[in-house]
Amino acid sequence: MASRFGRGFQYEDEFDEGLWVEDQFTFEVAWEVANKVGGIYTVIKTKAAYSVETMGDNYCLLGPYVEKHVRTEVDVIEDIPNLALRDAVKEMRDNGIHVVYGRWLIEGYPKVILFDLESTRWRTDGAKTDFWNATHIGIPFDGEAENAILFGHIIAWFVGLFRAKAPSNTLVVSHFHEWQAGVGLILLRTRHVDVATVFTTHATLLGRYLCASNVDFYNNLESFDVDKEAGKRNIYHRYCMERSACHIAHVFTTVSRITADEAEHLLKRKADVIVPNGLNVVRFSAMHEFQNLHAKNKEKINEFVQGHFSGYYDFDLDKTLYFFSAGRYEYTNKGADLFLESLAQLNHQLKAMKSDITIVAFLIFPTKTNNFNVESLRSQACTKQLREVVQALQDKVGRRIFESALAGNLPDSSDLMTSEDLLKLKRCIYEAQRPSLPAVVTHNVIDDSTDPILASIRRLELFNRREDRVKVIFHPEFLKSTNPLIGLDYEEFVRGCHLGVFPSYYEPWGYTPAECTLMGIPSITTNLSGFGCFMAEHVTNPEMYGIYIVDRRLRGFESSVHQLATHMLQFCQFNRRQRIIQRNRTERLSDILDWNSLGRCYQQARRLAIAAIRPDEFPYAVPDAADYEVRYPKPASIADPQAYQSDVDDVDDEFEDQELSSRASPSPSPGSDKKDNVSDE
Repeated sequence: MASRFGRGFQYEDEFDEGLWVEDQFTFEVAWEVANKVGGIYTVIKTKAAYSVETMGDNYCLLGPYVEKHVRTEVDVIEDIPNLALRDAVKEMRDNGIHVVYGRWLIEGYPKVILFDLESTRWRTDGAKTDFWNATHIGIPFDGEAENAILFGHIIAWFVGLFRAKAPSNTLVVSHFHEWQAGVGLILLRTRHVDVATVFTTHATLLGRYLCASNVDFYNNLESFDVDKEAGKRNIYHRYCMERSACHIAHVFTTVSRITADEAEHLLKRKADVIVPNGLNVVRFSAMHEFQNLHAKNKEKINEFVQGHFSGYYDFDLDKTLYFFSAGRYEYTNKGADLFLESLAQLNHQLKAMKSDITIVAFLIFPTKTNNFNVESLRSQACTKQLREVVQALQDKVGRRIFESALAGNLPDSSDLMTSEDLLKLKRCIYEAQRPSLPAVVTHNVIDDSTDPILASIRRLELFNRREDRVKVIFHPEFLKSTNPLIGLDYEEFVRGCHLGVFPSYYEPWGYTPAECTLMGIPSITTNLSGFGCFMAEHVTNPEMYGIYIVDRRLRGFESSVHQLATHMLQFCQFNRRQRIIQRNRTERLSDILDWNSLGRCYQQARRLAIAAIRPDEFPYAVPDAADYEVRYPKPASIADPQAYQSDVDDVDDEFEDQELSSRASPSPSPGSDKKDNVSDE
């Protein structure tokens, strides 16, 4: 038995046999090929290295031409080695279509062919007419839907040309992502082109709209009148495009079991294969390296927090934990409402306990702003000036002590700092004082009076008062290393935090908690997210690995708030050693999220599609899940005390569970040993 998932998580090699067919050429089609719009861009980009490794030059990505991205992300190449590709591209160009061939400048260096929709914009009415004749789906004036029609028209044309020009023994597979690319699949099938097709939905269109309207979505899946609901939201034509692509594809896939349930009721087809989203896992040569990255980046966050709370900085950073939530600004779908309610409850609990632990909770949700908050910039500038003055004084005092000692004298304290030095220091201290409370938002948000996050912060009175044990910072912009406030990119910021909180109501997969797992950062997710369901299915006792799952399906909102607050409170009561153990365990789970393990699901789907068009030559059936169901085992300290020996934990493995099980232990007292404080891991 060969391990595909690393330590403790294995698949039988026999299930990999027959997944690849000789002379198979695969096109992967998506609106987000070399075009960053949303999460599918991450899926395509991170999977590219695995796809190229397994399929080589018989793999090519097709997407729209977006000049600003092509200039920075694509290595344009004129010479096309594959004859069928070259001839198909030439014919498209001869017909006035601007086509770009090249290599995407990402890991794996995959081939890409990009089509400029503007060069064929004049064909829009004809393409809509052709689509109506083929499907009887009418497209009203809708820019996004018209782009999907044009894109699908070009893709079907190109793949049809390639099929006609390729050797007859070539098996062509076209894999389409989401409804924007689905038109190409529909046209290929209605034109009876000899191509195996796969359609993947990452989230149903109607599902997103229903969840955004605050309905009890998952408990009413079976009762929705889908045609009526789509019509009420003016997306009936888009819904029909998605549903048609789903039904007409040889193989239909979704990214998680919960999305498969959603698709079965809203799109009326069961998924043939589940294709979970993976990531490229970069293993460190020694486990302490990712722990060092945590400490390094946490120090940068410390500097920001010192500046942001200057004048009200009366808490101990050694006893401060950083929690964060991030993602697309969908207040309810992403669980920002649940997170804020739980923070208010946690704040009350910590104050009632007279705890000396401080929580700084970051909410990273991009929205419209007109500039940085002046007060935020001012407080950071004052803190920077104070830091520089103190650094200069340290140098001066150190030099004076050295010179005095060199002369054989003990320095007199009155000689170490001059009156001028004291004046500078006092001036900086006074300038840092402020009459108002520290800001809860770092930018000037447009329409801040109606902004959902700010409205909730006001209602819950999370105003960053001195007595509050939970401080809140809303950062309404994506993090970049050039940011004048925090100065970290997103990955560095995540590595510096202690806990990611993603209590989503609608999350077909959930890359944010998955990214936390790869970086060894514990996270809280829900049983309504694809990631949460995947971990519950494949990991024995996920809490012991730092994956906390909040029940949002069977519990009411208030009950879920209480459960989330309880998880966060328990995490606050971990000491330093317990958090180090948990981060080590969380990082171990990265193996099961690696594309080298999850990519085989895509191979299964494509192999099944080939069997659909060549059942006699290439028979294949996806193995029953029960035949290869695997679970990541309990931590080594339960199963085998010697299995995960590490010099990083600084704790005997056999005591890991006792350490983590004692989370109800009181938080460290101010006089306790430094190594057991919240302080720096």
